[in-house]
Amino acid sequence: MDEPDWRRFITAYHQAHPGITEQLFSLADASPYAWLAEPLRGIEGTVLDVACGSAPTRDELPDADWVGIDLSAAELAEAARRARGPLVRAGADALPAASASVGAVCAAMCLPVVTPLPQVLGEIRRVLRPGGTLAALVPSQSGLSPSGMLAWLRVMAALRALRQPWPNPQARDGLAAALRTAGFRVRTDERRVFTLAIDSADAAALLADALYLPGLTPDRSQAAKRSLARWAAPGRRLELPLRRVVAELPAEPPSQEPT
Repeated sequence: MDEPDWRRFITAYHQAHPGITEQLFSLADASPYAWLAEPLRGIEGTVLDVACGSAPTRDELPDADWVGIDLSAAELAEAARRARGPLVRAGADALPAASASVGAVCAAMCLPVVTPLPQVLGEIRRVLRPGGTLAALVPSQSGLSPSGMLAWLRVMAALRALRQPWPNPQARDGLAAALRTAGFRVRTDERRVFTLAIDSADAAALLADALYLPGLTPDRSQAAKRSLARWAAPGRRLELPLRRVVAELPAEPPSQEPT
């Protein structure tokens, strides 16, 4: 799928499913958003939440000078319905902020899917002040136990999909390296395995809807939901490995006085 087609898919997907990632994460044994927000608490200056979706990190940073940015009108409407703001409609590749004007950037589950990634990272680098922090949460392909791997094979088989065709697969387990290449200094790169409670037909349907699968037809989606509903059961847990990468924009080197 080329970039224009991907952008059309993402626009339609979030129009149809605003807040879907937050809903999926509500099934987790602990909040991934709270984990992401930890290194951003106490930051001085504005915290810019890029591709904020329904803005779940706003609740985790109640005292921050927080601003949420997203291109999806439906996602921003969902964030506003939850009384989260202020909000600005804009794309991650053209951030409406002055250069070196923000203390931190938050990127929750967006870097594998926003395009073009080099331009997005360039915009984040532009708006961060020297020494500013980037905290990013992304899916991880590593960390599954053997039973967890089998469970995900069961899920993807029900959806008749081999993988999620994200445009930036390097922004998952390879995110730290991508950030270094883009000029950031990586402070921490950590993986944590959360578990989702897939204990009802509703939870199974939510899981099926929450995966980015451009080729999934309505008929296949409904068949997958029926299959996963039969698999769902009290106590059923699905492992979800996530990675949190915290980086900073290096400060400008001190100016040298002429000798």
